[in-house]
Amino acid sequence: MKSPLRLLARIVIIQRFQSMTTFDELVGSRREWIETVLKPWCRIAPRKELLKAEQEWPNLAGRVDPERTLWLWAWGRFPALVADGLHGIDETHQVVVARQGGGSLAGYPDARESRQGRLVLHGDASPIDLDEIVSVERTAESA
Repeated sequence: MKSPLRLLARIVIIQRFQSMTTFDELVGSRREWIETVLKPWCRIAPRKELLKAEQEWPNLAGRVDPERTLWLWAWGRFPALVADGLHGIDETHQVVVARQGGGSLAGYPDARESRQGRLVLHGDASPIDLDEIVSVERTAESA
């Protein structure tokens, strides 16, 4: 038996799609969903869930590179790592990465080596899991 909330959600979805009669309305709806649901989810989801999403990414986001969408949006939770117009981690500024449990590392992000929610800093071979990062700040020299 379905919950009343699920049934209500289905009714709302059906009504919304029944009111769309043009392709432009459908495209606009998808863009809205990406901006209001998918991108914000990527910014808060744990790495484990992001890895699951990556497997289904073509079904969710279409034929786009997960590194340029899913993972870029996920890294967006740390604004010091991303820049408008770049399709990956910004390597131009030195950053300080604060980790859970204390401790921090400083260095320049390595966009090529940072994959699937693991940040690599130049000169440090140990990747830092997205979920281990508390904050990322640009250093005073590079700000």
